[in-house]
Amino acid sequence: MAFITANWNPLGDTFYRSAELYEMFWSLRDGLGDSLVAAAPYGGPIALLREPLRRSPSTRPQLEIYSASGASIASFPWKSGPVVHLGWSVNDELLCVQEDGTVLIYDLFGSFKRHFSMGQEVVQSQVLEAKVFHSPYGTGVAIVTGSSRFTLATNIEDLKLRRLPEVPGLQGQPSCWAVLTQDRQTKVLVSSGPELYVLDNTSCTAVYPPGLSPQAGSIVHMSVSFSYKYLALFTETGRLWTGLSNLQERLSEMDTKQAATPKQMVWCRRPRSQQPSVVLMWDRLLLVVGSCNDTIQFPLEDQSVLVGELDGVRIIGSISQELLQEVPLVCQDIFKIASMAPGALLLEAHREYEKSSQKADEYLREIKEQNVLGDAVRQCVEAAAHEYDPDTQKALMRAASFGKCFLTEFSPDQFVTTCRELRVLNAVRESSVGMPLTHTQFKQMTLQVLIDRLVYRQFYPLAIEVCRYLKIPDYQGVSRVLKHWASCKVQQKDLTDEAIARAVCAKVGDSPGVSYSDVAAKAYECGRPELAIKLLDFEARSGEQVPLLLKMKRSQLALSKAVESGDTDLVYTVVTYLKNEMNRGDFFMTLRNQPVALSLYRQFCKLQEPQTLKDLFNQDDDHQELGNFYVTSSYRDKRLEGRLAQLQSAVDEYNKAKNDFAAKATEEEMRLLRFQRKLDDEKGAGLLGLSLQATMEALMSLGLHKQAEQLYRDFRVPDKRYWWLKLTSLAEKEQWEELEKFSKSKKSPIGYLAFVEVCMKNNNRHEAKKYVSKVTPEQKVKAHLAVGDLEGAADAAIERRNESEMGAVLSRCSASDRLLMDKLNRARVATAKK
Repeated sequence: MAFITANWNPLGDTFYRSAELYEMFWSLRDGLGDSLVAAAPYGGPIALLREPLRRSPSTRPQLEIYSASGASIASFPWKSGPVVHLGWSVNDELLCVQEDGTVLIYDLFGSFKRHFSMGQEVVQSQVLEAKVFHSPYGTGVAIVTGSSRFTLATNIEDLKLRRLPEVPGLQGQPSCWAVLTQDRQTKVLVSSGPELYVLDNTSCTAVYPPGLSPQAGSIVHMSVSFSYKYLALFTETGRLWTGLSNLQERLSEMDTKQAATPKQMVWCRRPRSQQPSVVLMWDRLLLVVGSCNDTIQFPLEDQSVLVGELDGVRIIGSISQELLQEVPLVCQDIFKIASMAPGALLLEAHREYEKSSQKADEYLREIKEQNVLGDAVRQCVEAAAHEYDPDTQKALMRAASFGKCFLTEFSPDQFVTTCRELRVLNAVRESSVGMPLTHTQFKQMTLQVLIDRLVYRQFYPLAIEVCRYLKIPDYQGVSRVLKHWASCKVQQKDLTDEAIARAVCAKVGDSPGVSYSDVAAKAYECGRPELAIKLLDFEARSGEQVPLLLKMKRSQLALSKAVESGDTDLVYTVVTYLKNEMNRGDFFMTLRNQPVALSLYRQFCKLQEPQTLKDLFNQDDDHQELGNFYVTSSYRDKRLEGRLAQLQSAVDEYNKAKNDFAAKATEEEMRLLRFQRKLDDEKGAGLLGLSLQATMEALMSLGLHKQAEQLYRDFRVPDKRYWWLKLTSLAEKEQWEELEKFSKSKKSPIGYLAFVEVCMKNNNRHEAKKYVSKVTPEQKVKAHLAVGDLEGAADAAIERRNESEMGAVLSRCSASDRLLMDKLNRARVATAKK
């Protein structure tokens, strides 16, 4: 703790520090010389291509991918064309830009993903220089060709090439250029001799940096800050100009006293930076130039690479890696010599407390007297977040915890959150993981992206531990990690299908948010269909199983799964797919093995494809259903001959099915149709298509009683039905004399109460009374009541000595029927005594 400020270097009013991140794992025999090197920001991986322009087929360049700590991730010989530039996308994909304008994209593990071209005209003119940049639209690529033309793609995921206007007088490669992103527009800043131009989609505009001295000479190097807000220009006379990237304001200009063009120039600043600076690197010198015109010099022992970060610069060497950054203000306040800031006093108080010294009380009293104890705790927590060394973090957090004990109303949220975040950051900063994230970078990239990166690099146990430690919901955390793990597991070629399926099931189990069908789909993509089927057996949702099985051409299994699910829509989906994919015979045979599917398909055919339904029945020799089909079809035929032919076919099929009842009923239907046709021709009755009962009703309503009686005899219509039909028909036509004759023709099978009720229904009390005397004794009371004869009903009820009938008559009596009511009451009493 006493030497925390030992590596601080003053720059104007602030300090810069250099912290060692790693001793690199790699062993580079020739260092980083004669190599293309690309390191991704936010502690990303490092790609290294040795001798990129080597063209000998016998000794190909080697492309190597390392973690930020130098641990090897992938390595393979480069078999494509000469590479001009390497860069990383926002998704940690490696972009290799070739001389012919082809951009090849590899994943973190060296697997080829895809490629695209920067334009056909580039093949002839060749790429002289390229840059990979990040914009609000995603990852972009910019190139300059041998014809001195710039081509731009702002988003490689949605490729749209833009050829920028020509630069006046530019021949060959420009002395330097940079990509700018301003107001969601991507532009190119180009230096051509003493001139400076801004290229956009439509124009080339000459610009001049404000305040740049005329003696500065041509601009030979330029650099844009991480946020694209600031610009640095280095001239041939060694002068460095800094200002806003829109070239509206100058920050500073100074003479670096270095005539040689720097190998790299990178901005070093942090959010809310007090003293932004530019880091320039030559072979053996690293120069930090602040906007205050002060400088810091660091000697370099070997060749290095600078990587601009959100809050500093990573310096990658062949032996070690360091982070150069401005010391955060809160850290300066606490650790500066003789600092009296609240955080510094609290840290000192805790030190004395651990020594059991009474000075701790004096420091605390001083803080309390100034009423800044809360500020002191917050300062210690904030400073701990910015420190890279775990021991320094612990000292600050313990001091903050010590100070919290003396506060009654202090929210612990910031303290708890910072503790958790620091534990996560310390875990990912380990050399074995190799992600040297600062707290500022972590907050910018978000926890979700950090987990994605751990998963992408296959640090699954660590990713799961982070998710559980930070209590991330399963569907966003553990389940997502397990899904990615399972998708990678199925690609392992050294394990059997059975072993992988068991391992995936044991690890994933019933984790919410993990779809076995997605994992199975990945297995199928990798050429392991049997493994995919085994994994689908663990999928609980049939709706997820079936589509993949169909894609795999496992139609029988897909149909079985669909039937097991009980989802008719899913069954219909599979059946429709099979119908389109298989020949007719195989399709029908497949359905025969699945009765549920066959039944559903028959329902479908009934509504949509009746002819197919007939073919199904024919193939199955199902004569009963064929007969039913012909009967149903006959109703759709408008011509009598066609209908009779269909019905005759139905009779034949019913006979084959030995269904005598159905055959006879169909034959009688045919007889009825012929009878109806005959009467239609003779009388124009319009009977065709009516049922037997409707035909008889129609005949009677037309007065064709003889023909109705003929049907009654020919079709053996039950007597009761015939009598009811004729009774109703005669009453409705008010043929009362015919009705009376009909009633006397023979004993009525439906009784005579029906005559009474039908007459009353047709409002003829006089006719109704004629039949009351013929009604059986049991129905006499109802008959008398139907015609409104209360006296007769009372006499009949008393004669039968039936209490319920007497009660029914009483209920119909009114106050004016007092004598009748007394008579009934006396009869009820007498009946009750007996």
